[in-house]
Amino acid sequence: MASMSRDAAFVEFERVQKSYDGETLVVKDLNLAIGQGEFLTMLGPSGSGKTTCLMMLAGFETATHGEIRLGGRPITQVPPHKRGIGMVFQNYALFPHMTVGENLAFPLEVRGIGKSEREAKVARALDMVQMGAFGNRRPAQLSGGQQQRIALARALVFDPELVLMDEPLGALDKQLREHMQFEIKHLHQSLGITVVYVTHDQGEALTMSDRVAVFNDGRIQQLAAPDDLYERPANSFVAGFIGENNKLPGIIEDIGADHVLVRLSTGELIDATPVNVTRKGQKTLVSIRPERVEFKPEMMPDGAHSIDAEVLEFIYMGDLFRTRLRVAGTDDFVIKSRNTQGQRRLEPGERIRIGWAPQDARALDPV
Repeated sequence: MASMSRDAAFVEFERVQKSYDGETLVVKDLNLAIGQGEFLTMLGPSGSGKTTCLMMLAGFETATHGEIRLGGRPITQVPPHKRGIGMVFQNYALFPHMTVGENLAFPLEVRGIGKSEREAKVARALDMVQMGAFGNRRPAQLSGGQQQRIALARALVFDPELVLMDEPLGALDKQLREHMQFEIKHLHQSLGITVVYVTHDQGEALTMSDRVAVFNDGRIQQLAAPDDLYERPANSFVAGFIGENNKLPGIIEDIGADHVLVRLSTGELIDATPVNVTRKGQKTLVSIRPERVEFKPEMMPDGAHSIDAEVLEFIYMGDLFRTRLRVAGTDDFVIKSRNTQGQRRLEPGERIRIGWAPQDARALDPV
């Protein structure tokens, strides 16, 4: 879901600002439309404003300025428990003195749902997260992954149209976290609910989302589908935050509509695609993904630009080889190559020629 018309929007932020001290804005003029059934992730470093936006949508924080709408209806004056929103937190927020079943039944009791319907909904929600046999246990008797499944079931048990998730997998180990990413994604697809998900983990955002809003300094730096974010970052911040990136500083020597010539700091000229540079003489950072760089002549793409490099470090990573190079005066230029049969390992001190397709080099604003 790469674009959103206003009529299709289910959640809307319109010129929303938030300040805690009356002066410093932690969210700055946020305009964002989220579609019904969309999985949108708010991604960014700590302090970027993403969690504050989620808390304003949930009703736990109030916007200093602007309006938030849910289903076309302003919700600023609607208390959190009347917004019909499911919430999943990193720390699970389960009641320790209640059984799993009682934890799930609680939001239904608050809504005045009768006992027999409560029991049916609790059973269905537990089955949804493969925890049907755990209804009589207490949270302390469950593993972290099991507790997170229960927290997810509790957010879904009253059939909300919108579920908010704030770093829900942050406390889990890597393997379990990756497994839960796919479970949440599959639940979203099967239920058709709208999910707004907050994380600082870019891999998680790329794996799960229809669209990702990349936050920094209280603003959305780019809002796009995962592949657009990775392949076509809008600025240096996004390029650096989403995946690994090589950055070569230079000056714009010549510029056209879809092509620039960049003179690197060591004098070499390279071709690149202009992103947010506009004039000759402007400073730029040329961004190139490590996996788009080739060192074997027979594998060079058509029209490849090539440049000399010196191998500084070779790292074996199992499925990948990661090699750090000195390129155009930069000592942290990285290439990644698959660990395939017969793949040559580069040796420190070795001098090689590397190359990439001009369209894979993107001229961005200097940081």
